[in-house]
Amino acid sequence: MHVSIDELRQFCVAAFTAVGVPIEPARVAADALVTADATGVFTHGTKLLAGYLRKLQGGGYRATAAPTIEREGPAWAVVDGQSGLGQAGGEFAVRAAMRKAAQTGIAYVGLRNTGHIGAAGYYAALAAREGFICMVTGNDMPSVAAPGSRGAVLGSNPLAYAIPVTGGEPILLDIATAAVAGGKVYAAHTRGEPIPPTWLIGPDGLPTTNGSLYPAKASLAPMAGHKGYGLGLWCEILSAVLPGGHATWQVGSWIFDAPDRPSWHNASFTAIDVNAVAPRAEFDQRLARLIDEIHAAPTADGVDGVLLPGEREAQNLRRASDEGIALPADVVEKLRAAAAIAGAAPTWLASND
Repeated sequence: MHVSIDELRQFCVAAFTAVGVPIEPARVAADALVTADATGVFTHGTKLLAGYLRKLQGGGYRATAAPTIEREGPAWAVVDGQSGLGQAGGEFAVRAAMRKAAQTGIAYVGLRNTGHIGAAGYYAALAAREGFICMVTGNDMPSVAAPGSRGAVLGSNPLAYAIPVTGGEPILLDIATAAVAGGKVYAAHTRGEPIPPTWLIGPDGLPTTNGSLYPAKASLAPMAGHKGYGLGLWCEILSAVLPGGHATWQVGSWIFDAPDRPSWHNASFTAIDVNAVAPRAEFDQRLARLIDEIHAAPTADGVDGVLLPGEREAQNLRRASDEGIALPADVVEKLRAAAAIAGAAPTWLASND
């Protein structure tokens, strides 16, 4: 099914406001979800909408929550998300980090007690477009094994960074510290696709290809073994331990828990003001030289060129802007569920195109 970016965004805003979310946080959350779809990251796009709406209706996520700064210094802050939408808390926190970094050069903001934040790269890219290098981390309830464990130890804790590129889209990396995001396991299993042996660890601590075991009896494998495990721990510390949020098994599931239960997610946002550290023209010149060098690297047979992180997603976004977003069937199914919850379905969602 094809839908324009504007049509999909309008539907998401209408759905959020139908369950009591004020217009501004509804717009922020809608833009984050639709941007993920437009860049081809369907695991973190509008297929999450129905689950969020159920949490909002049940009270686990507070529709009218307003993130607040609990404590702060010149170059740091801790934000309480008030169990509101994670996208609203994330946007508030990254903008606080940007304001402080503009005064001090670099700033850290921890966001605790928030909803699921979705795609971490969304906030990093937002900051990069305004001239900041930005790193974002998040935590989640454990679903990822550690090397040698027979069960989950950490969440599929996301790590994202973005670098501003004058005249172009930011360099953008957004990864789960698991071998794969849990949403990809669900999606592949739902579509009847095989699960690679590198994705899951079974209850015996050994790899499994049985997608039906996840998450009750299987854990995600850590990305690159001990390296991914170490990065996942880094995310846990920056996102939860440092600002005083819920960690590991204290975090709830926004998917499986009762709708009236908060999920207590956490995140961190570190912003560096490029202009404070280096003359921007010189930074741009050095970065352009590096980009050109990477693009000019010799390639293997059948490969057109080496891409920078985020370039494929930027290409998808340009295509979606021109042609609309081609929504996969599993996303359309979730959108129809969201429309039923919100009590209204747009005409494009009712069609079979």
